[in-house]
Amino acid sequence: MAAFALNFAQIHAVSRPKFVVQCCSPSQVPQINGGVVKPIPIVVSGDPPTFVSAPQRRIVAVGDLHGDLSQTRSALQMAGLLSSDGFQWTGRDTILVQVGDILDRGEHEIAILSLLKSLDVQAKSQGGAVFQVNGNHETMNIEGDFRYVDPGAFDECADFVEYLEQYNGNWDDAFLNWIFVSEVWREERASIGDNKWSPWNIVKRQKGVVARSALFSPGGVLACELSRHPVVLKVNDWIFCHGGLLPHHVKYGVERMNKEVSDWMRGSKRETDGPKMPFIALRGYDSVVWSRLYSREPNPLQHQPWKISSIAEKTLGEFKAKGMVVGHTPQTNGANSSKYDSRVWCIDVGMSSGVLNSSPEVLEIVDNKARVLKRHRDSFDELAVVDYL
Repeated sequence: MAAFALNFAQIHAVSRPKFVVQCCSPSQVPQINGGVVKPIPIVVSGDPPTFVSAPQRRIVAVGDLHGDLSQTRSALQMAGLLSSDGFQWTGRDTILVQVGDILDRGEHEIAILSLLKSLDVQAKSQGGAVFQVNGNHETMNIEGDFRYVDPGAFDECADFVEYLEQYNGNWDDAFLNWIFVSEVWREERASIGDNKWSPWNIVKRQKGVVARSALFSPGGVLACELSRHPVVLKVNDWIFCHGGLLPHHVKYGVERMNKEVSDWMRGSKRETDGPKMPFIALRGYDSVVWSRLYSREPNPLQHQPWKISSIAEKTLGEFKAKGMVVGHTPQTNGANSSKYDSRVWCIDVGMSSGVLNSSPEVLEIVDNKARVLKRHRDSFDELAVVDYL
């Protein structure tokens, strides 16, 4: 089973596209003079994507999901991006950005990855797009750190490897369809019973660990799928990353970091020991996926708020950005930008049932005006509006 998954991964890796340029939507947009024109195309540069030009688009950002498919759907439906049945894109030409930590603490990780992939395909046909940014839990799993894996997620991995055998190496179809069939597989597994000490369940757990290792180790199919996504993404004038972008990251080169992380995930250059895990992006308290400089509560004894504001301003200035959106640290008072001059938005609200099980919230950016949306008495509740123009 493990050998099969690794062979499947090699098929997937060599077919990986080098550049992506999205076509414009076939729909027409009314103009002030009464005429109609097609919207300006979305242009994506970098491999994986690093810079996105998406003129006149609404941007929606969602924080850490941690394996909770139900809360994921609730957040997307609240933002007007997902149909009531939980499968269809309804966001038209909206740009959706998920800022990492889809993995760990919940049992529907691959289903969420499959859903976002399916929504991306649908969104592109309407002039929109879905982007993902890798977080620290994605990199931990590729490194083989399974400390935070939910038992149900091991079961999902075992199911997924068995399911892949039906597709004879057709990765794209298999991955896209998993969101539609995963519930059936889950129900069939549940019907067997859940005596965790039975010999059958012990074997299943072992199968799950082996399957996860094959899927997520560098070069595995899901590691290769995650390698398509950056650790830092700039959409129009906004930076999206999991932990936080700092001046020394910009100096090192954001596109360079993204490529090094992608190469490591794909297990490139196997003639040696494989590429080293990129330290500046993935290791250390001030790496891109681990930094909490912007998202934790200010501690005047360690980091004076004005100094952090100065670092944020310097980073944004050097990267020619107007704002930054980060996840990583649950905000117990909800998504906010109040810490550092409203230039950095912290949008991890711990919505997963494996974290805080809090009410979903999303960040909406329209014409460089940002606001947080959350569900309140069956309607949207606008929490904040900041004009950067």
